[in-house]
Amino acid sequence: MPELGFDPSRLARIGRHFAAYVDDGRLPGWQVQVSRRGEIAYRENYGWRDIESRLPVEDDTVFRIYSMTKPITSVAVMMLYEEGRFELTDPVARYLPAFAQMRVLTGGPALKPVTRPATEPMRIMHLLNHTAGLTYGFHHIHVQDEIYRNAGYEWSVPRDYTLAQCVDDWARLPLRFDPGTRWNYSVSTDVLGRLVEVVSGQSLDQFMEERIFGPLGMKDTAFALRDDLGERLGALYVPGKEGKAVRNDDFGDMVRGPVTFLSGGGGLLSTTADYHRFTQMLLRGGELDGQRILGSRTLRYMTTNSLPGGQDLKQFGIPLFAEVAFDGQGFGLGFSVLQDPIAAGTLGSPGEYAWGGAASTAFWVDPAEEITCIFMTQLLPSSTHPIRTQLRQLVYSALVD
Repeated sequence: MPELGFDPSRLARIGRHFAAYVDDGRLPGWQVQVSRRGEIAYRENYGWRDIESRLPVEDDTVFRIYSMTKPITSVAVMMLYEEGRFELTDPVARYLPAFAQMRVLTGGPALKPVTRPATEPMRIMHLLNHTAGLTYGFHHIHVQDEIYRNAGYEWSVPRDYTLAQCVDDWARLPLRFDPGTRWNYSVSTDVLGRLVEVVSGQSLDQFMEERIFGPLGMKDTAFALRDDLGERLGALYVPGKEGKAVRNDDFGDMVRGPVTFLSGGGGLLSTTADYHRFTQMLLRGGELDGQRILGSRTLRYMTTNSLPGGQDLKQFGIPLFAEVAFDGQGFGLGFSVLQDPIAAGTLGSPGEYAWGGAASTAFWVDPAEEITCIFMTQLLPSSTHPIRTQLRQLVYSALVD
């Protein structure tokens, strides 16, 4: 697509590079799509959505997008914000009373933690930018994480729990820090999903279907398998011996049963085509094909670094796993925001925003270059291979206009 500013021979390096990941067994298969100014510049499928059944990755393959759900939930929240339903500075407890008397860990073991009252109420803004003091049990770096695991929250939630039950549980657990004082990747966006339900009077899946998926034509995006989504769903893999992908149906099949927990932080299934529709809405300032989802100023606000004093995640965040490297990266409301490509050690544009999912999926939107990129695969966890940084190298080195 020379007319889009890319050198086709350089774009072809993407396929050759990531084909090696499949050929030597590190990935089952993948799908990548690069767009500029709304037009697809490069798209390729390679490998298998199901290695054992020899089913290839196809254009309509369905993927577990895990934390790429978070930007969608954040958009849902800001749609309600635009209607005047709340202010970002409102205490969360105004809508979710269980968060009224939060306490902060000061010491002690997981079974007998020492806490004190929080000095600041948890606010909606804190949930949107992961400064609420919540955590994920899978971090394995702090006693708070162990407390979450002891309560049944690591990679999943207690069987048959609803979103409301999970949120009430988290409100009873101690915070890592006073809200607004640090950044810690957490279940915050799941709490936001519950906020959407309480404020809108709809379940999270109903709200998203009526207000986002339907208007944007995201016909294959859902919390539960329906119609033929199950037939098109890729199998889930984890790294095994010598780094080769090994199927993990125990975890992968969790999406095949009844869905009681509508996870705004990681519960959606989607396709590259559908997520492309979402990223094009973002790139166009909140509107696509005559359907306005958000105001352009709201979206600009969401994709501006919200960390105090313009700090990046390395300065303000707690060192841990997240879906983005910390150096040179700020965080807006639902998205990482690239502040300094030099500090990040990667090609890209200041102001580019992004996130990824636990099964090694990723996307970014670059408003300066009018580029969107989506990478889909199904290998858990996403920290296994440097896919995201390598993909940036390959995409931006192909841009030659």
